[in-house]
Amino acid sequence: MNSPKISTKPPSGMRDFLPAELARRNHVIAIVREVYGRHGFLPLETPTIENLSTLLGKYGEEGDQLLYRLLERRDALKTALEKIGPPSDAWRTPQLAQAALAEEGLRYDLTVPLARVVAQYELPKFFKRYQIQPVWRADRPGKGRFREFYQCDVDITGTRSLIAEAEVCAAVCEVLHALGFQGFKLRINHRQLLRSMMHAAGIDLAHEAAALIAVDKLDKIGDGGVREELAARGIPGDSANRLMELILFAEADAIFGIPLTRGPQGPRAGLAAIRKHIADPAGLQALTELEQLVGLLEASPAGPHVQLSLDLARGLGYYTGAIFEIAVPDLAGSLGGGGRYDDLVGMFGKKQVPAVGFSIGLERILVVMEERGMFPALSVGPELLLCWMGVAPEKVIAVAHQLRAQGLRVEVFPEEAKLGKQLQYADAPGVKAPLAAILGETELAAGEITLKHLGSGEQTRVAIADAGGAARVLLKGGHV
Repeated sequence: MNSPKISTKPPSGMRDFLPAELARRNHVIAIVREVYGRHGFLPLETPTIENLSTLLGKYGEEGDQLLYRLLERRDALKTALEKIGPPSDAWRTPQLAQAALAEEGLRYDLTVPLARVVAQYELPKFFKRYQIQPVWRADRPGKGRFREFYQCDVDITGTRSLIAEAEVCAAVCEVLHALGFQGFKLRINHRQLLRSMMHAAGIDLAHEAAALIAVDKLDKIGDGGVREELAARGIPGDSANRLMELILFAEADAIFGIPLTRGPQGPRAGLAAIRKHIADPAGLQALTELEQLVGLLEASPAGPHVQLSLDLARGLGYYTGAIFEIAVPDLAGSLGGGGRYDDLVGMFGKKQVPAVGFSIGLERILVVMEERGMFPALSVGPELLLCWMGVAPEKVIAVAHQLRAQGLRVEVFPEEAKLGKQLQYADAPGVKAPLAAILGETELAAGEITLKHLGSGEQTRVAIADAGGAARVLLKGGHV
């Protein structure tokens, strides 16, 4: 009886990264690390697995549903199953079964683990960290959206100063500049301003969280979809219409006929326009903070990209102040986002620690850069294939290490074979070595090697000790 065929595809929403893809990822990550480091952010890594008590209740109702939970193991699993008993109401209620069978989960983002770390350790008062690691969400995969993906975060904890907002926004914009992005927008809003807009629209406090979730889906489900969801969540039609009137004017870069982003004042005009329709002190304070933030951003590389976006909601439940998002032309969704979250660290300790952060999504950046041809020529694989004939293998290995010591990336052809077969392999997919080094008995006796440029056909014989310099000349298209 034949064994069932095992699929070689990775799970849905997960990917393998072959060498050329990994070279592009490493190129982007190297630039992110360099820019973040130049801005004074320190590297941090946290475990893949967190306690569910750490993760639950931080991301809102939808975020909790997308958490990957890890099943208890061995004796703990046996105990949990005994506690639940035979199939019953507990099994028919997913929340109860999940709570009984899992105490750990895969991290959903990098912000909540950071808050846990800040509560756990004695860190500098103004802790600036960057973190580049994968996260997992049980979401529906789509173009540029995966269930496992990398985030590149910068955060500053310990201060309520708007300088922190300006610093994380500037760092992200400098990363995008360094990667070759130009026409992107840094969309900004404020959570408290959104609440004040809801209050002005007559939306009850009890419906605030539901309205935020619905508004955050505007770019995915459109105006009509948001109105339907607001109605489904019990928000009266008049209030929903008033709220959407405010938001949709923002979508059109104007509110009540006053431009938001046109003219020399840019977002300042929009802030002045919306101020006429906000009466509560908290909303007015939020507007003042945004005005100050715009001034700080204008003094940084982020300045030309700032756009006031009153529809920006950011669906995660922990944001408390200014929020931001990166948008690029012709791309649904964002390249990243963030905001202020002053209450999150306090959930893990006795003291409140204010914080602000910005996360950019590596996967979406890679997709956009690939589609738009933004990657430079990246060298993948060996620069040189060492071909050999009639020479003892240990001599071949010794020569290979001499060449590597001169800074060359060298692959050794592993088997005895005709020279033509070895040179043919040098041009094979996944190898594509531009140079071959030919080592025979004659060359070895003279302490020399023959270098051959496989594109032009030019070849020269040089001392093994000088092969590194000669190879670099050939790689640049010169003549030795």
